[in-house]
Amino acid sequence: MSPEIITMIKEAADMFVFLAAELTILFLVVSYLVGILQEFLTPEKIQSILSSRKGKGYVIAALLGAITPFCSCSTIPFLKGLLRARAGFGPMMVFLFGSPLLNPVIIGLFVVTFGVKVAVFYFLVAMVVSVTAGFVLEKLGFERYVRKEAYETADSGSSCGTSCGEAAPASSCDDAKPAAVSSCATKSAPATTSCCDSSASVEVNACGEAVLTVKEESRWIRVWRATWKDFKQVFPYLLAGILLGSFIYGFIPTDMIAKYAGAANWYAIPVAAVIGIPLYIRAEAVIPLSAALVQKGMALGSVMALIIGSAGASLTEVILLKSIFKNQMIAAFLTVILGMAIGAGYLYTYLFG
Repeated sequence: MSPEIITMIKEAADMFVFLAAELTILFLVVSYLVGILQEFLTPEKIQSILSSRKGKGYVIAALLGAITPFCSCSTIPFLKGLLRARAGFGPMMVFLFGSPLLNPVIIGLFVVTFGVKVAVFYFLVAMVVSVTAGFVLEKLGFERYVRKEAYETADSGSSCGTSCGEAAPASSCDDAKPAAVSSCATKSAPATTSCCDSSASVEVNACGEAVLTVKEESRWIRVWRATWKDFKQVFPYLLAGILLGSFIYGFIPTDMIAKYAGAANWYAIPVAAVIGIPLYIRAEAVIPLSAALVQKGMALGSVMALIIGSAGASLTEVILLKSIFKNQMIAAFLTVILGMAIGAGYLYTYLFG
């Protein structure tokens, strides 16, 4: 094996170890902190806030989107809930645009990978464009392009499920209360059951009476379980991005990337924005990939366009939106995302390039 190949392998391996350690720690820390925040700001509260604000809560909708780390596809079910809650159309659209783009994990990855200046620029662009787009679409009357069936209320059942994934026959977990404990001493019975985040156990006291006790799981442990579950779901994408980025860093010639994606090529930014949507590269994957591309000479304006295009929309999301919006609204949605991606790329190049 030639010395050049050995050097390339070593550089790729070093980059992999660095990115894997740094981004894993960052994801777990940020996700845990957001999880704690969401313990106090539940989806039901968000729906209530946006519903009560009607057309006045544009900035509030963007800020709420910033602390609810949904990807572009997982925003759709929440959007349906906002429609059924009769939230204001403008704030609802702000939330649709802002939630995946202002994801705290994405902002954290921006800070670590590209620095505070780039992260602040990205946040301001995503915030301003999301709010402006929501306001303009409402004033232009685009609410008429929401399908009538999207407002229909789905049948609601219990909020709790059994271990087999079936709806529990009784009331929700929040209504569960421990039965009164008699003065008799209790003996633990082997039968146990669980519901949501609480553990319920049936105990038999010395009098032969069955006593139900419910033990609430610690909030901190519950959030950590959710954080770890999210990390396991995202890890394949994160790993793929790190692997690809490390490979590019170690093996792809710098001159080739600089030639086709450098700041000198005016078409690099719109091409990056358009490519991001159908590929649907998750931000957790595209940011470590972009870090390697920047190291090799890709312009930050093009990187900005690629990240906004991939995080803000996807082919899957557009298909899901067909169940909510008519074609005119979907066209407007794609126009906003592509416009934001291309505009941010050129603006960054003009200001800092």
